[in-house]
Amino acid sequence: MIPFSCVPWSVSCLLAGFFISATAPALARQPAPSAPTNAVPASVTLAQASDAAWQRAVLSREADSQARRARAEQTAASGLWAAPPEVELSHFNDRLHSSTGLRETEVGFIWPIWMPGQRDARAAAADAELRLAESATDAARLRIVGQVRESAWRLAAALAEAASVAAQARYLRGIADDVQRRVNAGDLARADDLAARGELLEAEAARSEADQRVNAARAQWRTLTGLDAMPALTRPSISADADAAPTVDHHPEMLAATQAVERARKRVDAVNASRRDPPELSLRYREETPRPGEASQRGIGIGLKIPLGTDARNAPLQAAALGELDVAETMELRLRERQAADLAVARDGLQSATRQLDSTRARARLLRERADLIDASFKAGESSLPELLRAANAAAQAEAALARQEAALGLAHAQLQQALGLFP
Repeated sequence: MIPFSCVPWSVSCLLAGFFISATAPALARQPAPSAPTNAVPASVTLAQASDAAWQRAVLSREADSQARRARAEQTAASGLWAAPPEVELSHFNDRLHSSTGLRETEVGFIWPIWMPGQRDARAAAADAELRLAESATDAARLRIVGQVRESAWRLAAALAEAASVAAQARYLRGIADDVQRRVNAGDLARADDLAARGELLEAEAARSEADQRVNAARAQWRTLTGLDAMPALTRPSISADADAAPTVDHHPEMLAATQAVERARKRVDAVNASRRDPPELSLRYREETPRPGEASQRGIGIGLKIPLGTDARNAPLQAAALGELDVAETMELRLRERQAADLAVARDGLQSATRQLDSTRARARLLRERADLIDASFKAGESSLPELLRAANAAAQAEAALARQEAALGLAHAQLQQALGLFP
């Protein structure tokens, strides 16, 4: 008989091994072949996995596009002219009418010029746009980090629970084999053999379900990060989170919201500084030939075109800029409230997960001790097989719950780090 005490009662040991090494799957039944020199590393840190996920994310492309647009606006705002210069060409002759040889040719160059204060306002708005792009990139990276953290801890929970189920299945197989030998020797009834085999089949089915959950978690991890290597997870202490925690104003999402308000203000200033279209300075050269044989007449002209600003032009632009500012300020206020609520929920969740882990660990220890005692009693012939199986199942369920709660505590830590705006 396989001693019942050989089954590890604390699945936290399995989780600890996973957090440190995160090596091959917990359910591997055959030794892995020797890895080639270019083999994928067995584990990666959360920082490495987050970088890999960011490179694959659509959000990274959006952030790059926003940054390119901001730099393009900066370039446009730093130009010498308020808009691209223009060239005008015109030619007139009377060949199709009187055909007297009259010809007129005119070449003009037009330069839109900045109004006082307009260029500085446009440049300030472009600078604010670039700072917003940088802040939005950090906020988007943090969202990807949150997805990586949750995926990693879900995989940790699936692996730990699968290891617990596999240990129970191995134990029940030993029980079933031992019971069969004792039935053949006439020490136990045939019904005991059937009961042991039935429990073994149920454990094997649970093992298959656990394998499926592990495969699903692996597939999600691979889709998110593009990596086959498993995450190497560590759980920071609560004090470490508190010491490294920035203020709410320094949270990446909060910085992005604050910068969005600043960008909207600069756009309002730019609209106020551009109450009319840019004035146009023109330089024209004209050559006219009245009739064949007569001397051509040439001239150079300088002009200034000053558009007039009216409410028909300015009112919609100002309304749009002020509306954007109002929306940005409201979003900043709501985000600040949500950040405070998320942080409070994350702290409560961590404390609750810690308490639940303590109670779950104590329950698993008690049920394992009870199962060990009944196992010894069964070997001495003082307890029945159904009583042993019930005790074994209760202990196995408690250890599976412990595995899940270990991972839940790690996820609670990760959610607190996410609420604090901390990167791995």
